[in-house]
Amino acid sequence: MGTVHARSLDPLPMQGPELGVQADDVEAPEIEQEPKQEVLENKNVVVQRVHIDGLGRTKDDFLSYEIAEVFRAKNLIDVMRRSHDARQKLLRLGIFRKVEVVIDTSRGEGALPNGLDVTFEVTELRRLTGSYNTMVGNNEGSMVLGVKLPNVLGRAEKLTFQFSYGTKETSYGLSFFKPQPGQFERNISVNAYKVTGQFPWSSLRETDRGISTELSFPLWKTSQTLKWEAVWRELGSLGQTASFAIREESGHSLKSSLSHAMAIDTRNSSILPRKGGLLKIHQELAGYTGGDARFLKEDFEIQLNRALVLDSVISASLWGGLLLPIGDKSTCIADRFYLGGPTSIRGFSMYSMGPQSDGDFLGGEAYWAGGLHLYTPLPFRPGRGGFGDLFRTHFFLNAGNLCNLNYGEGPQAHLKKLAECIRWSYGLGIVLRLGNIARVELNYCIPMGVQSGDRICDGFQFGAGIRFL
Repeated sequence: MGTVHARSLDPLPMQGPELGVQADDVEAPEIEQEPKQEVLENKNVVVQRVHIDGLGRTKDDFLSYEIAEVFRAKNLIDVMRRSHDARQKLLRLGIFRKVEVVIDTSRGEGALPNGLDVTFEVTELRRLTGSYNTMVGNNEGSMVLGVKLPNVLGRAEKLTFQFSYGTKETSYGLSFFKPQPGQFERNISVNAYKVTGQFPWSSLRETDRGISTELSFPLWKTSQTLKWEAVWRELGSLGQTASFAIREESGHSLKSSLSHAMAIDTRNSSILPRKGGLLKIHQELAGYTGGDARFLKEDFEIQLNRALVLDSVISASLWGGLLLPIGDKSTCIADRFYLGGPTSIRGFSMYSMGPQSDGDFLGGEAYWAGGLHLYTPLPFRPGRGGFGDLFRTHFFLNAGNLCNLNYGEGPQAHLKKLAECIRWSYGLGIVLRLGNIARVELNYCIPMGVQSGDRICDGFQFGAGIRFL
């Protein structure tokens, strides 16, 4: 048998074509009349050796977990399939620039007639890499400069320094990431950071200096994250016109919190999904590990998507959250929820609904928001099969409410207050998908249920971000 080179698989993106066998790749005996694919599937083979060529600073024992399944292959098709899966795992580690697979017959002492050797030819990333890119957040953009030391200790550890300068936020941070051998989804990261942000809807400036530790792991069909964070927060007003309520919030505070996040995501895309669903639940408990901020915070996100006829998609979303102060001290403005804007309740200005003081929005301790969307192709399908497929027509209906609750009252009183003074809006627009990174919307919005003090955007509204209601 000749050597089979799996060079048709590009190293990036990791979602490449499936590794298959072409008719010219294998020579079958002339007496056989069966299809060659069937011959290969029925012929038993033994993977005797697996080599990884090109290693420098990477430890051999760490990679043995990623290639172990190759030894369990029973025929050539199975060998190629498992080798492809192992290649994807090696690329996922983020320590190789290129991985190629070579399958050959075994040679030398102890070689079996049906023995195979599998060789992974790898090219490691440089010890120091830099990056420059732009990032789109929720209706804000930023320039990001990064320096990365991949595979710093030889077992896929990563040390990263990142500086970000944006329209509303400037930050820099240092992080260290380490995965568990054989379980890349199980990993731990340690971060130190400083973030300075301006929030004009509240006439507020906030500077955070903090450290955090995160442990991520899969559990059944969910991804779980446990986090401890300690952050020193400095709040101040943006100008002399800030309301007295904002001035009262100014000063220093220390938050030390434990949090847990759980997510189930079956969507085919996080930006413009055609099918599947999402469930995210997040809990945060502050005050029991130090600091002067004491609260329990719960929030969730649900999204369902279903494909319809004529290449259209219907999508429904529901968000909700509750912030419960612990003790006599009221909650901090930096911990409350905010609602409104092109990424949540369209037709309202960014985070400009709910409790406010002299035009400065103070956030709320409870909220809910729901959305119903219909996405269709552009009329007459211009650019079909190419650039035109990045655009979708968008019809939407949004509703929600943000308020403070009196926790001395019962659940029925809370639900009644959340059902009062509901803001809602409807409209249509065009959505542009920016790869699998972000999306841009231009909508014509008609806000309804507007309450005193709310700021609206009646007419065209532009939005860009990664998370939309």
